[in-house]
Amino acid sequence: MSKIVVAVDFSDVTPALLNTARRIARQGQDALYLLHVEAPDPDFVGYNPGPQHVRDNMARSIQGHHALALQLRDDLLAEGFEAHCLLIQGVTHEKILEEAARLDAAFIVLGRHGHGALYHLLMGSVSEAVLRLAKQPVILVPNCA
Repeated sequence: MSKIVVAVDFSDVTPALLNTARRIARQGQDALYLLHVEAPDPDFVGYNPGPQHVRDNMARSIQGHHALALQLRDDLLAEGFEAHCLLIQGVTHEKILEEAARLDAAFIVLGRHGHGALYHLLMGSVSEAVLRLAKQPVILVPNCA
């Protein structure tokens, strides 16, 4: 049984991403590892961890995303798939690659959002970094919403 890392971000591409992962997993009875990467803690000036309201908002956001990821996992389990849920904080493309290596994944499945050229120039692209650096095949699901 192979392992498939499915990088979810709860955007419009997530349903198509999960449908693609289902199709792949059915063919080889593979295990699905739903991976959501939270942004790293914001850098604050000085040694303090930042204002309490910022930390509280970040904690609520992470808790909400964790609940969503667990629901996606539970849905897959109810459909008969072997599914696992991973919630990690860090630089997105780095964490996707690290988890795929740690799990010895056969595939990485992730979505492409179709941001414009200016966005890519300023922010880069998670999918492009994963495609460039991955050791295993990457299945890129376009946002058709």
